[in-house]
Amino acid sequence: MSLNRQINVADILPVVQCPTLVVHRRNDLIVDVEGGRELARLISNAEMLELPGDDHVPWTGDNIDMIANRIEEFLTGTKPSPVMDRVLATALFTDIVDSTRHAAALGDEAWNRLLHRHDTLVETVLERFRGTKIKSTGDGCLATFDGPARAVYAAMALGEAVTELGIEIRAGINTGEIHTNDGDVSGLAVHLAARVMDEAEPGECLVSRTVRDLAAGSELSFEDRGLRSLKGIPEAVRLFRASGK
Repeated sequence: MSLNRQINVADILPVVQCPTLVVHRRNDLIVDVEGGRELARLISNAEMLELPGDDHVPWTGDNIDMIANRIEEFLTGTKPSPVMDRVLATALFTDIVDSTRHAAALGDEAWNRLLHRHDTLVETVLERFRGTKIKSTGDGCLATFDGPARAVYAAMALGEAVTELGIEIRAGINTGEIHTNDGDVSGLAVHLAARVMDEAEPGECLVSRTVRDLAAGSELSFEDRGLRSLKGIPEAVRLFRASGK
């Protein structure tokens, strides 16, 4: 480091002809950001990318993906395409019944403690049934599974577990082709799962016909709840109430 600090290339920087991108984090703990700014000033037509953070090397820190994408764009002239994939999966939506009423009755602090306990139960149940938590929805969650039966069992297990907190949940499940993009999921199959949940009664797990058909042979039973017109879904959907045998 002592030898590095004795090196001064300022005099030759103006003769650099190749396109140059200077990347520097503003609170770099090893080299002050002014050093990067000076490089960008002295190299003809250099681009300066300043980022938050205090890591010196570019392969660590919270914004390594941003750095990699910017370098790729600089080298190729085009922005990287977002990583998107389509997979067959089962989407589960849950939410807490009457969450607004519970929050008003408990107050912010107690309600936040209850939500934390709820979220802990969600994590435990998902791990047990090999589900992947996609995100929290404030008073519920969105998770995906590689099999519909596991999603149903997870929903029922979570519904039973949260009763010890003095709350109930409703759940909606659908299986279909979903888009995955940077840790999130989207697509009609996911949208349908959310709408199925909206139709569920407190403590109920509703599923689409696809889930019922694919779960054939499991130790589950399904009660026909009839055709429903769901918001944003062009055709009526037949729903089923799932329960264990």
